[in-house]
Amino acid sequence: MQTISPPTLTGSVSRFEHPLKIIAMGDSLVYGYGDPIGGGWVERLRRLWMEGDGHVLYNLGIRGDRVSQVAERLELEFRYRGEIRNKVPDLLILSVGVNDSPRLGRPDGRSFTDLLLFEKQVNHLLEQAQQLCPVLFVGMVPVNESKMPFLDCFYFNHADQYKYKELSKQLCAARNVPYLDIFDLWQQRGEAWINSHLMEDGLHPNVAGYKALLDDVLAWQPLHHKLRPVASFLQEELAVR
Repeated sequence: MQTISPPTLTGSVSRFEHPLKIIAMGDSLVYGYGDPIGGGWVERLRRLWMEGDGHVLYNLGIRGDRVSQVAERLELEFRYRGEIRNKVPDLLILSVGVNDSPRLGRPDGRSFTDLLLFEKQVNHLLEQAQQLCPVLFVGMVPVNESKMPFLDCFYFNHADQYKYKELSKQLCAARNVPYLDIFDLWQQRGEAWINSHLMEDGLHPNVAGYKALLDDVLAWQPLHHKLRPVASFLQEELAVR
């Protein structure tokens, strides 16, 4: 896969006296489960930024979290990550929803989170998040259906994944929250490619998968656009001082 250089905030400035504070919240995709080498796409991005732009990126992923659980801990986690007194993070990256989508007990069992309830929960999460700072949303990866059930209980499948990710995408669009559609992006690369980038459990990316995720995130223009306005503001503040 093509290697993409880590973005800088401007063409002439690669590190700021006061780097941006960014938090990534979500499930195991944020946590990085399955990548013992690089720690997942968030950790890989944190290292790139630490060596380049100097941004501070906090990984607040918890394995198994659903939308309601992320919403429950969002504000408290956010308030504790500003570092400087009376300051809060500059940007929030959300990635959650896949753990709401599986069927329980059997392939045609009930959904873990009903789709109508999921819609309300995602709306609440986005509303809550936008009251705190600018928001980006990174979508779920497609599973390997042949490996299901996960943990002998959870039947993930592409049809349900599509419904949940499409709903999340639509709700983000309604609120002008950029959504990175990883599900569609990976589907375009084919089933063999997807399966080779997942762990044996069929659910979590492997090392190659997280490398691909990082490349996808780095190629995502909304991330660059969200960083630049804050960078320009910081430059102006420093110039005044």
